[in-house]
Amino acid sequence: MTPSAKAHWQIHLCVLLWGFTAILGKVITLQALPLVWWRMLLVAATLLLVPRVWRGLRAMPRRLLLSYAGIGVLVALHWLTFYGAIKLSNASVAATCMAFATVFVAMIEPKLAHRKFSRAELALGVAVLPGVALVVGGIPDDMRIGVLVGAVSALFVALFGSLNKRLVDHADPLTVTAVELGAGTIALTVLAPLMPLVFPALAGPLFVLPGAHDAGYLLLLAFACTLFPFALSLVALRHMSAFSAQLAVNLEPIYAIMLAIVLLSEQQELSTRFYLGVAIILAAVLVHPLIARPRRIRHAETLATGEARDVTE
Repeated sequence: MTPSAKAHWQIHLCVLLWGFTAILGKVITLQALPLVWWRMLLVAATLLLVPRVWRGLRAMPRRLLLSYAGIGVLVALHWLTFYGAIKLSNASVAATCMAFATVFVAMIEPKLAHRKFSRAELALGVAVLPGVALVVGGIPDDMRIGVLVGAVSALFVALFGSLNKRLVDHADPLTVTAVELGAGTIALTVLAPLMPLVFPALAGPLFVLPGAHDAGYLLLLAFACTLFPFALSLVALRHMSAFSAQLAVNLEPIYAIMLAIVLLSEQQELSTRFYLGVAIILAAVLVHPLIARPRRIRHAETLATGEARDVTE
């Protein structure tokens, strides 16, 4: 097998594992806040055991450290709202909302990255709107708040992904991930007392040890669906084009929805209108690599924190 072919299999395995994050978010009984707190804590603590991370921390300027920490807060808010969307609706709805991130990136990144706005990417955003309408109309009324929370989560993805791009090549990827997830853990700890007042649907007891059921799934989420695909993606992205990587990454909602049908039977909760809307949204998202400028892959750590969003810069 050629290195390129092997890389394609590796990146698709990564995307499949990221698709499982939505499934695990549904089967873990913890509320969104403690679920995300434990996930971030487990990954950050594990990375701090790596000597390379400490060398990177010592070499990182204070201002850059604070910048990555701020981005880590956005990562925490993304995961909090993503798992909140799962709890308020289901895995299929939350995964579909993540497809909105490509549209948000098209609108936000030109401003943050100081590049020219693309009319083609604006057209992509307009093309998604009928799909959004069908998705909202194709789910039970009590799940629609989940769509709103999921859309906010996709907005956070677009924000931290675009901000990360401004800081590419400034630090070691493992160190950046440790800083971002560590800062996110601290931010959630500080926000925890306020969550029942601000958004009680996402809150939950933070410092309670998970039961055996949840603990096992949390370990899978942290290591099998976060650290392992992160490391594998770093290897795979060295041997494939930006277009191929982006196309594979954009398949993540499809993998998640298929897994939700097979493992959770979520098709029983959703109508044909929902899946038609999903098809329109995902068709637009899969077209995005065709209209985006081909760019070199430089910032793989976005994959570890964004559940596979825009991987090129």
